[in-house]
Amino acid sequence: MSLDPLAIIVIEALVKSIVVIVALLTAFAYLTLMERYVVAKIQVRLGPNRVGRVGPIAVLQPIADALKMIMKEDFVPAQADKLVYTIAPGIAVATALLTWAVIPLSPAITVAGYTINFIIADVNVAVLYLLAIGSLGVYGIVLGGWSSNNKYSLLGGLRSTAQMISYEVSLGLALVGVLMISGTLSLSQIVQQQGTIWNVVWQPLGFVIYFICAIAETNRLPFDLPEAETELVAGYQTEYSSLKFALFYMAEYINIISVSAIAATLFWGGYQGPFGLFPGVWWLIAKILVFIFILMWMRGTLPRFRYDQLMSFGWKVLLPLSLTNIFVTAVVLVIIGK
Repeated sequence: MSLDPLAIIVIEALVKSIVVIVALLTAFAYLTLMERYVVAKIQVRLGPNRVGRVGPIAVLQPIADALKMIMKEDFVPAQADKLVYTIAPGIAVATALLTWAVIPLSPAITVAGYTINFIIADVNVAVLYLLAIGSLGVYGIVLGGWSSNNKYSLLGGLRSTAQMISYEVSLGLALVGVLMISGTLSLSQIVQQQGTIWNVVWQPLGFVIYFICAIAETNRLPFDLPEAETELVAGYQTEYSSLKFALFYMAEYINIISVSAIAATLFWGGYQGPFGLFPGVWWLIAKILVFIFILMWMRGTLPRFRYDQLMSFGWKVLLPLSLTNIFVTAVVLVIIGK
């Protein structure tokens, strides 16, 4: 019995989605371990070295952390908006996962006459989709901060709103140069066009602006004002515990992986190797890990911005630079006649 072509497409998409989600959840767990070791090394101290120790590494520490989170009391503030309070962490995780629907992971292969594309949905407006989903990520944090009925949580949510709106403008404009060069919004085509020369060669300023904005979008140091523990206790997460807190934590790390994957895809060739050598998913994973390491390195070394510095840097520095990058790119393309 042969399956209907539509059924095959649906089954293939479901299988890909399950594989990607499982991989991301596993990566999230062990990235927390990786970060603890990286920061410990920077601060000249020991990281986790007890649970499931293999050599100097406690490989079972993420599992122990997960069990601890599950066993903690799930406390809900009496005056909280319970429905919004409950769904806010889920919104944060869902928007983080949805990013991966359009990221190409590896070149297509053909098996028994059937072509398998290693991308869940190869749409021709993928970059627009990424920007749309990225703009929704703020809702989980804002709703979590507002629904908790806690002044520190509310301030963290408000900070996140202003921060994400401010830096999303420059982030989107930083990608315009790549789109002008590529002439397409499809991530698959953008990656294929980088077979010999990666876009970062033509757009170094665009990449730097994107990467800085991506750090701000993920609320990582030095842009972690929405959860600044020295000012807001823990910001929008203050009233969360148990699995709900873990979901916010999960969303943050999946977002880190996502922005790193987008940087690798748009600027550094995605799954393409140097000069088009041996394209494959391992190249994408290696590039993602490099960017994640840089983010962890920054967390262990840089101080937090003041809020006025955060806003000034976004509107007075990054926005003019991103517009300048677009102007220069347009002039160069006109000169070379592309």
